[in-house]
Amino acid sequence: MDDILILLLLFVVGSVAGFLNVMAGGGSTLTLPLLIFLGLNPTLANGTNRVAIFVQNIAAISSFKKENYSEFGQSMKMAVFTLPGGIIGAITAVKIGDETFKMILGIVMIAIVVNMLIPKKKKSEIEAKRPWLIYPVMFLIGFYGGFIQVGVGFILMAAINYLKSLNLVNTNMHKVFIVLIYTIPALLVFFITDNVDWKLGLGLAAGNAFGGWWAAKLQIKKGEKLVRYVMIVAILIMAVKLFGIV
Repeated sequence: MDDILILLLLFVVGSVAGFLNVMAGGGSTLTLPLLIFLGLNPTLANGTNRVAIFVQNIAAISSFKKENYSEFGQSMKMAVFTLPGGIIGAITAVKIGDETFKMILGIVMIAIVVNMLIPKKKKSEIEAKRPWLIYPVMFLIGFYGGFIQVGVGFILMAAINYLKSLNLVNTNMHKVFIVLIYTIPALLVFFITDNVDWKLGLGLAAGNAFGGWWAAKLQIKKGEKLVRYVMIVAILIMAVKLFGIV
C-alpha cells in the first residue's frame, strides 16, 4: 500500500478512535487491528498505539482547558497512583499475550453498561465512607492500561463516576489526564524494548489528536446525555469485537 494512503488511513481511523476514546472509550479496538493489518506484530502494535494515546490526551486536555474544564490538582491525586501499575502492566505486556484477558474484558464491558444505566445518588456512599478506595483502584487501572489499554477508558469512567459521583463530562476531564500520566512510563517501556513504530504511531497520533480535541469540545457543548449514549454504543461494539462475533 502506498505510504500516502497508509497515512490517510491512519488519520481517518485515528480520528474516529480519538473521538471514541475521549467521549467514552474503546477506540483502540479500531487502531490495534489496523496496526496489525499494516504488518506490526501484536506487541509492536500495542506499543505503537501508545504514541497516539499520548498525543490524543494532550489534545483533549488542551481542549477541555480552553473550555475552562480542568482540575489538574484533583486529576493528579488520582493519576499518580496509576504510575506504578502502568509500569508493571507495560512490562507484562511485552512478555505475555492477552487473548484470555480480552475475553474477560468483554464480560467486564457488559457489566459497566449495566452499571452506567443504574441511576446514581447525589453523593456516593462509598466516597463518603471509604474515600481511600479510589487509590488502589487507580493502581489496578494503571496496570490494565499499561498492559493492553483497550477499554481502559470505560473502566476509568465507571470507577470515577461511581467512587467520586461526578457527571460524565467531568469524569472524562479527569480520565484523559489520568491516561496521559500513566501512558508516559508505559510508552517509555515499549520504546526501550524496541516496540514502537514511530512512523505509523505519529501518523495515527495526528488522527487521534484531531478526534480527541473535537470530542472534548462537543461533550462540553452537548452535555452528559450525549456522552452516555456514545459510551453505551461504544461499549457494546467493543464487547462484540472482543467476543469475536464480528
